[in-house]
Order: sequence, then structure tokens, then C-alpha cells
Amino acid sequence: MNPLYVEGIGLLGPGLPDWATAQAVLRGEAAHAFAPTQLVPPARLPPAERRRAGPVMRLAMAVADAAIAQAGSDPSTLATVFTSSGGEGANCHSLCEALAVPNPLISPTRFTNSVHNAAAGYWHIAVASRASSTSLCAHDGSFAAGLLEAAATQQAEARPLLLVAYDLPYPEPLNSKRPIPENFGVALLLAPERSAASLGQLRVRPVAPDGGPSACADASLESLRCAIPAAAALPLLEALARQSSATLRLHYLDDLALQVEVAPC
Repeated sequence: MNPLYVEGIGLLGPGLPDWATAQAVLRGEAAHAFAPTQLVPPARLPPAERRRAGPVMRLAMAVADAAIAQAGSDPSTLATVFTSSGGEGANCHSLCEALAVPNPLISPTRFTNSVHNAAAGYWHIAVASRASSTSLCAHDGSFAAGLLEAAATQQAEARPLLLVAYDLPYPEPLNSKRPIPENFGVALLLAPERSAASLGQLRVRPVAPDGGPSACADASLESLRCAIPAAAALPLLEALARQSSATLRLHYLDDLALQVEVAPC
């Protein structure tokens, strides 16, 4: 596939409050210190929707906004790929509770917000975008699946694209079956051509999963990578922060990995 050029990065996770702050940790200049992820209401939404925005919308829109701001792009023109291993767990939990009692009453708003493309829908409405959008899930390989989809879309359409990956904890009892310890989100603004502001060049292709996925240099970051599917992006973010060349393998499927060749710009 043709190379992808990273024009903007949004990052939000435990001890990683934004891309600018996280770079010292990702470069190995400071140790990672775990701290709860702080989610704020999305400023792009009107006040009524902002108050109702759940954690998924807050996380996905925060990292998307950060990547857009760094790249200086017009979000209304951008195609998007949203990827998550589980999507809106809190609303699904509430729907399950409602269905578990006699004569259940299902909230239309709950149902609307429970679907897997809810975050993408809110984003495109907020930025008045009619560009194409894909929402997908591939369990623990969801970040790799999203990056591969972004590369394929850009190969076909040759225009800038926003990739947003996010995962959040489930409420109990779902959490006991699918434990995700914290909120984590990352967004990459990807372009088909290099610019003066490009942060790195990526080439991706599916390969055999020989040797397993690439690990993080920092032990605390490695624990996040192993525990949160969206945090599979961390080795890639380390290479981008260090402005170094690297050939990485990301978990995708049981019999397939995604190789990512990173080069500085």
C-alpha cells in the first residue's frame, strides 16, 4: 500500500493526558505514572447533547478534536474510521437491566447510544460532515483492524482521513467477563502526501504473527498495551514520539498480524 503520513495525534489514557505531555514518557525520558483518565464533556456538542454525552462520546471526541487541532484540518471534510473492541458498554448494560425485568421499558435514547457507530454518528453530526465513515470491531485486534481499514480507504480515495480508536471499562457483571481496567483513546489524522508538518510515515501490511506483537519499552506502558485493546497503539506512538525508524507488529487476528513500518519525516 502507499504510505500514510501522520499529520496529527490525539491521545488520552491513564497517566497520558495528551500527546504533548505523553511524549517524554513515550521517548523514555520520564517514567509512566498511572493516573485515572479524566473525561470532559465534548465542547463541539450543543449544551443538551453535551450533558447527555456518555464516556464513549467524551473519550472518542476528545482525541479526535486533539488530532484535528494539531493538524489544523477542517473536520467537516474528513472521512473517518472509528474502531473499538466493545463500544458503548454502559448503555448496553442499562438495556440488559431493562430487559431483565417484567414489562421492560426501553429508552429510545439508550438504544440509539448503544449502537457501535454512535461515537462516529455524534462526531459527524457535530462537525457537519457528510464524508464516508466506517465503524468496526475486531476484539483485541481492533486497533490494527482500524489502521488497516484506514490504509485501504486512503489507498482507494487518496484523501486525508481520521482514525479514532477507543476502549472503556464495562460495568459489572460484564467487566468480570471482559475486564478493561481504564479508558484509553487515540486518534491519528492520516494524509496521502507528506507535508511540512508531517510527524511520521507509516506503511502497513498483513503478515504472519511470527514472534508476537511488538512490546513497549516502559513496563507500565506495556501493562496498558496488554490490558486495553486500543492501547495496542502504544508501540507505534513510541516510535513517532522518538522520531525513529521501526518495524512493528500489531496483534490483529489469531493467524495474522499487522506489520507497521514507521519512518520519521
